[in-house]
Amino acid sequence: MRAIAIREWGGREKLELIDAEPPPVAPDGVLLRVRAAGVNPVDTKVREGYMAQSLPARFPLILGWDAAGVVEDVGPAVTWFKPGDLAYGYCRRHELHFGTYAEYTTVPEGYLAHIPDGISLEEAAALPLAGLTAHQGLEMVGLRGGETLFLTGGAGGVGHLAVQLAVARGARVLATASPPNHDLVRELGAEPIDYHDGDLAERVRELNHGGGADAAFDLFGGDAREQAFAALRLGGRLVSVARPPPEPREGYEVHYEFVRQSGYDLGEHINPLLQEGALRPRIAGTYPLERAAEAHERIEEGHVAGKLVLIID
Repeated sequence: MRAIAIREWGGREKLELIDAEPPPVAPDGVLLRVRAAGVNPVDTKVREGYMAQSLPARFPLILGWDAAGVVEDVGPAVTWFKPGDLAYGYCRRHELHFGTYAEYTTVPEGYLAHIPDGISLEEAAALPLAGLTAHQGLEMVGLRGGETLFLTGGAGGVGHLAVQLAVARGARVLATASPPNHDLVRELGAEPIDYHDGDLAERVRELNHGGGADAAFDLFGGDAREQAFAALRLGGRLVSVARPPPEPREGYEVHYEFVRQSGYDLGEHINPLLQEGALRPRIAGTYPLERAAEAHERIEEGHVAGKLVLIID
């Protein structure tokens, strides 16, 4: 099978189109013929070796954790899928070796969900990691209808989905974004705030009738997380996908999220919203498999509004 892999950690020049054997199928596994693979910022971090201390790795290492395609084969214990089904999922395995930048990938069936009617393979590939991050983060802070959420990066891969999921819960969303992306953030249902605003917390209070946000979703850590804390009311809840704060924050409820693979969450929480039209990923660009380095370059430049996807013919 064709795949994009690296043979050592490094920059985009390390990406190589190789011919590899398809991965073996476990008794509870599904072999997916990948037709589209989402590109995520974490893919560039894996390429550079930043995950080497967290997860075991084996070279040549095929990159990618998001996939959508056609079920090619299933293990004898699989009950949810059959060959020919359209499926998608967050396919991070416990060892970095078989990724989704390839013609085939395999994962336990519990990682995958069926693709709803009317959703393209490209859209499905854009959803798993970012959609699960957004959903599981909102679950962690217990966001409810009538509450206000402050979100850092409302136009990005996770952010643009988190806005839609929060709005679907009946929450009001205030989201940072660069001025060129303010119209997009408004279209998604949030009120945009320039992240360069000198007094961002005061701007949140102006928009929120004088009070801080009930919950905050931090996607970046560092200064952005401090902005999120400043935007919260006393007693507010914050979830961060960056490293946990080094110390507890008195007066606030703080959560750290490391996204989990979950076909259940995709099928039971994401798919109904897709079918209702309340959720749609924004595809900011597509690339053929052999041009994965160009997608990585665009990710590393920053400011991608939505998601990038590799097309695998």
